[in-house]
Amino acid sequence: MVGTGVGAERGILIKGGEHLEQAGKIDAVVLDKTGTITEGVPAVTDIFALAPLDERKLLGIIASGEKKSEHPLGQAVVKRAEELEIPLEAVDNFEALPGQGIRFNLMNETWLIGNEKLASSLGIDISPLLPQKNRWEEEGKTVIIAMKGSSLSGLVAIADTVKENASQAISELRQMGLDIYMLTGDQKKTARLSPSKSTYDKVIAEVLPQHKAEEVQKLKDSGHIVAMVGDGINDAPALATSDVGMAIGTGTDVAMESASITLMHGDLMKIASAIRLSRRTLRKIRQNLFWAFFYNMITIPLAIFGVFTPVMGGTAMALSSVSVVTNSLLLKRYDPDQSNSHHSQR
Repeated sequence: MVGTGVGAERGILIKGGEHLEQAGKIDAVVLDKTGTITEGVPAVTDIFALAPLDERKLLGIIASGEKKSEHPLGQAVVKRAEELEIPLEAVDNFEALPGQGIRFNLMNETWLIGNEKLASSLGIDISPLLPQKNRWEEEGKTVIIAMKGSSLSGLVAIADTVKENASQAISELRQMGLDIYMLTGDQKKTARLSPSKSTYDKVIAEVLPQHKAEEVQKLKDSGHIVAMVGDGINDAPALATSDVGMAIGTGTDVAMESASITLMHGDLMKIASAIRLSRRTLRKIRQNLFWAFFYNMITIPLAIFGVFTPVMGGTAMALSSVSVVTNSLLLKRYDPDQSNSHHSQR
């Protein structure tokens, strides 16, 4: 009770004692990438414009067209233009080209914004921009090509930004002796590089949403006690399959329903806090058992030989209970958010 109370005060909601106990035994953590390690929202990271256009002008033109598009990458461009207060123009003859991009007219000129497939279907040679495009793609970014008529105008790179403390949280989990796995639907090349600063023991890439639970089951079958951390509807089966499911509180209700622990503010540092709290709680339980047995081992023989009267026995029993409760309540002073190295020095 004290352990779950301390967790709740720190934004770690634990559904019950058995989940708190299980969290201390974890030896592998599976992190879903989108929305857990990353913000889950694509954002413009780089712009490359060919003369006579500059970056602002190019962004304004693309955003003017993408304003009519439903695509999340298009919305990311519009959002960036709005942040930079670039005025958007009215476009006409807008057309979405599924799997390729968009086409629209702006000031009597036809613009095409999309991927390499779109460029090659129009017979446009993108080799002048290939070195830049490849460099960004190697960094795990998605690149949009802008074309005016049949000539190239520039590139825009979009990426799902990594949560600011993701790499710190992951390195802390590694220091605690846990194996870290990243689960993503990305292609292997992209997955390996994002987030580049973080180190995983293994990246499980190209995983379809419906296969996430199978990957968690494989880890369990190989003898690991697995925590799964996710936020989306498609993470729910994997959260339920794992030994300890941790849902990001900024995610979906279904994920939180399937998980045994909910991390309220989407802060990845709380994963380590939850595991530390569990380990500390189990330590308290072992201490309490030790003292309870210790009292009994000393006092039962004394009672057998008549040294202890029933009144003294009752008093000793009460003292035993008080010491156990007091020791448990000391856990309230424990702060699981402080890192392990700090505690090992004390």
